Amino acid sequence: MSTPAPPPPPLDEAHRRVLAMLNAHWQAFLLQGILMVILGMLAVAVPNLASIGIELLIGWLFIIGGLVRAAVIIRKHLLPGRWWSLISSALAVAIGALLIARPLQGVMSLTLLLAALFVIEGVAAVFVALEYRRYLRSWAWTLFSGGVNLVLAYLIWQRWPNSATWIIGLLVGINLIFIGISLIMSAVAARRLQS
Repeated sequence: MSTPAPPPPPLDEAHRRVLAMLNAHWQAFLLQGILMVILGMLAVAVPNLASIGIELLIGWLFIIGGLVRAAVIIRKHLLPGRWWSLISSALAVAIGALLIARPLQGVMSLTLLLAALFVIEGVAAVFVALEYRRYLRSWAWTLFSGGVNLVLAYLIWQRWPNSATWIIGLLVGINLIFIGISLIMSAVAARRLQS
């Protein structure tokens, strides 16, 4: 003979606010999730092109970021560490230019950086899932997404450098699909929440 489960504890005000916020914004989670799945499927379909595109985007981000930082530093003459910041800005622009000028070599380097990113993202997703556990029944999807990121990091490490030209596009695509699925599942759960 089993005993009935005890009733859930009453919600405190902060918990109610979090639930209300999640419920109010479930459509944003859903839209972002669908977009992530679509982008992920495109990257998986053409991984070589996605790898080069990601590498070129990062190159341009380095150039733009370095130029903006240099412009801000030049306008602020009295900032401490000004020369070090200018050197750092010039280095960012130079790295961006190298990535754009030599995309295949850039893809090789970025492959290793991507592995590190997946480790960080995977560990972060695990901790986020543990936090979601208090609020959403679908927290396991976020935990699963974190596990997938950790597996992807391992696969990059095992296959590098032979597959560097396509692995970034493929793995980023897979990563986007799983992030999208976890967002969609969170949106479905958030829609059903009662504050």
